[in-house]
This record gives sequence, C-alpha cells and structure tokens, in this order.
Amino acid sequence: MINLANYITITRIILVLLLLIIEPLSAKFFIIYTVCGISDMLDGYVARKTGTTSIIGEKLDSIADLLMVFIVIYKLYPIIQLPLKSYIWISVIIVIRVISMIIVFIKYRTFGILHTYANKVTGFLLFLSPLLLVLIQLNVLTFILCIFGSISAIEELIINIISNELELNKKSIFFIE
Repeated sequence: MINLANYITITRIILVLLLLIIEPLSAKFFIIYTVCGISDMLDGYVARKTGTTSIIGEKLDSIADLLMVFIVIYKLYPIIQLPLKSYIWISVIIVIRVISMIIVFIKYRTFGILHTYANKVTGFLLFLSPLLLVLIQLNVLTFILCIFGSISAIEELIINIISNELELNKKSIFFIE
C-alpha cells in the first residue's frame, strides 16, 4: 500500500539519484541534499501521525538512507582526502554493518536495518557533515562520525545477534526483552 509517507520516501530516492548528476558541493547539490534530509525526518513523522507505518515503509526508508550515504560518498570521495587510518576505520564500520545485515537475512529471510536512537544520531550527523565541513576541520569531523558510526553499528549488531524477532523500530540495546 502506498501512502503519503511512502510517497515522501520514494521522492527522496528520486532526489538522491539526482545528486549523481549534480556538481558536488554546488548550490543545487546542497538544496537537493537538504530537501532529502528534511524528507528523511518527515516521512517517519507522517507515518506515525497518520498511523500508516509499515514494513514496506521502513524498508523503503532504509533503502533511501543507504542510497543517500553511498551516493554522497561517491560524489565527495574524489574531493575529500582522508588519512588511510580513517578509511580503515570506515571500512571496519561498513563490515560490521554488512555482517549485521547478513545476520538479519539469515535469521529472518529479509532485509532490515534497525531504527535505533544511535543509528538516528549517526544518520543525522552524517547528514550534517557536508554542511559542517565549513565549520569543523575534516579530521575532527571524521573522528566524530566514526565514533558515532562505530557505536551505532556495534549496537545494531548486538541487537541482531541476541534478538529472537526482527523489530526494525527497536530504539536501543537497552530496550531488549
């Protein structure tokens, strides 16, 4: 069933794909990027307020989030140069997340990324990072993102290992029954 929240998410997916043809860090890039970020917060809010939350909507949201992260990295990678240790740390975070997704697939035969508080904070910081580049030194920003990314990835992995059912809206490891 398509509802307003899902339409917002699908629109975000289309806009994220538009970033592929927009010059990175240009005014158009930041406008589309900001609209995508706002729509990411808006779709969940609309779904909760209208009572139309669904597994399909949650999965669409996760797909849109992953697309946004990968496309923004793809666009910014040639521009931003990080030290090797940062790339290694980011790679470890990605490996943890992939292992977590594999566990979900093996246990529940589906795709799923949890919407924990830690994942939401990490996602928000990732969203802000291109905008913060003018205020915070790249190495400091990368360190902060990697700290939050590590915490959220490890938390999600632990939840997926010890949980008996997939609850995509699990808020934290501290709410496990």
